[in-house]
Amino acid sequence: MDLQPTVITWILVGFGIITVMGLLYAQFLLLREPQGQKARNLIIGKGEDWRDRSHFRFSYGLAWADWMVWMPLMVSGTIGVSLGQVWGYVVWGAAGIISLYTGVVLWFAEREYVYPSCGPLAYYTYIWGNFVYWGILAIVYAGLRLSGVLF
Repeated sequence: MDLQPTVITWILVGFGIITVMGLLYAQFLLLREPQGQKARNLIIGKGEDWRDRSHFRFSYGLAWADWMVWMPLMVSGTIGVSLGQVWGYVVWGAAGIISLYTGVVLWFAEREYVYPSCGPLAYYTYIWGNFVYWGILAIVYAGLRLSGVLF
């Protein structure tokens, strides 16, 4: 089975990297200094504070989960896909499932708070939308490539 990267592969790799870099940076700051203002500025808005203790704990827990589970799957899957390996597509699909699942939950859970301050374009693209879109594309693309579809 020929799983060598195609132009579509590289577009999805680039889109995935662009999508996750800002979030992973903000989460790194949160994990390094949980009550730090810089992390709060990036995660919830400049000068804003956590809505309540559960908002902080939810964000902190997601940061740990993303860095322990999702980010390693993203990185190893991207490496495997770039090398044209079957396992890379399987792992990339798993990362896509996590991205889609988490993105959909946050898309609805955070809409009341985030949408009014950033507007539809930002909200439905780089705030939450791109995680949903990348997840769907990664799952479909990995599934098609593993099924022998070449494009």
